[in-house]
Amino acid sequence: MPPRRPPSPAATPAPAPTEDLFGAPPAPPGPEAAEAQAADTARPLADRLRPRRLEEVVGQEHLLGPQGSISRMLERSALASLILWGPPGVGKTTIARLLAEAAGLRFAALSAVFSGVADLKRAFDEARARRTSGQGTLLFVDEIHRFNRAQQDGFLPVVEDGTVTLVGATTENPSFALNGAILSRCQVMVLKRLDDAALERLLARAEELSERPLPLDEAARGVLRAMADGDGRYILNMAEQLLALPAGTAPLDPAGLSALLARRAALYDKDREEHYNLISALHKSLRGSDADAALYWFSRMLEGGEDPRYIARRLTRFAAEDVGMADPTALPAAIAAWETYERLGSPEGELALAQLVVHLGTAPKSNAVYVAYKEARRAAKETGSLMPPAHILNAPTKLMKSLGYGAGYAYDHDEAEGFSGQNYFPDGMARQPFYRPAGRGAEARILQRLEHWAGLREERARAEATPPRRPRGGSQP
Repeated sequence: MPPRRPPSPAATPAPAPTEDLFGAPPAPPGPEAAEAQAADTARPLADRLRPRRLEEVVGQEHLLGPQGSISRMLERSALASLILWGPPGVGKTTIARLLAEAAGLRFAALSAVFSGVADLKRAFDEARARRTSGQGTLLFVDEIHRFNRAQQDGFLPVVEDGTVTLVGATTENPSFALNGAILSRCQVMVLKRLDDAALERLLARAEELSERPLPLDEAARGVLRAMADGDGRYILNMAEQLLALPAGTAPLDPAGLSALLARRAALYDKDREEHYNLISALHKSLRGSDADAALYWFSRMLEGGEDPRYIARRLTRFAAEDVGMADPTALPAAIAAWETYERLGSPEGELALAQLVVHLGTAPKSNAVYVAYKEARRAAKETGSLMPPAHILNAPTKLMKSLGYGAGYAYDHDEAEGFSGQNYFPDGMARQPFYRPAGRGAEARILQRLEHWAGLREERARAEATPPRRPRGGSQP
């Protein structure tokens, strides 16, 4: 018999999509793979979306961008010990973990809330052991400000000799919360609260992972970002609640979003939405000069467990922004009340804050300084290259004097009424009336004084614009 001819390639059936190259169907996922997949799905959305590379971290381009401080350290293979200072939910823990990976260091983590001296000693001993085998250690300490002074000092030897690269995370101002010795050995990196663009990128990632859009209209999407207030973890937690709604849910408007989260996310109220609702109520009651309502909201915040230091900070801001020069004693009173609380603590120190609430609520109000500051900053950005006029420049050298520095300067104390009326704005820039007193409280007297000086300034300008008269008769010398 003649040999059988093999079938032509065209006649050879292609493997079915469910088969491998050898024609056998792929094995179904084993129990371990199925369990891993289920475990991954059960993880919170914020954890599943945790960045895996530094380039994926959003909102911190000033540190991690091409010209960022941390990026330049990594390029030089010279990662220093760091203090990451920023609000919650901006990526401090994630950045620390990714820094260890990028620098080729072993990542070790401690929480100052749950760790003591024994935990620190064990972490240091393990780092020393790794070092003898050529492996460096990045020791991440969450909430490092919670360690006392002696515990903070314990980091000094291992940081100085390179046993560990310390990366501490804190939400508190390191200038007040950390020892000067620690700060002198670490670089403080300020992490920014996430802006709208960064929050929107997180929402887009959540939608991509879940393969469905959030059931929100554009206005509600903006409200969701505002409610997050720069906290990436929080916005992802809220997004997870929304993505748990049945498929096909009609897009929610702002009212629907607020009602839904009020029902489903009540646990956030204590330290998130309700936190900002109450501080807003306190702030607006003060601005409206209702000291009684302000005392009520102040008390509500304390009863809810709010940190009195946070209230002190907001009251100090109010004194500068909403009272201003209408009552120049308001800002020193705010600082004094804050300092009193720091010295006395709770509950005694809370009375000083209550007194401050009454002071601010009954004080005359003016935002004239706030408005003036904003306008001056805007003008400074637009005219940042203009030089001061020569007559108000110092002339410590002969060369500078020959160039006219300081020429024609009028010493105001030698002038009538202690006011020369000279121009102090840059050459080429018209005088700008940034500060316009409201005329209330102490600003009424300030307004009178400014108007008087404006009149003297106009008189000087007219005198300088009028040429001197020639004497009648006689010849010109």
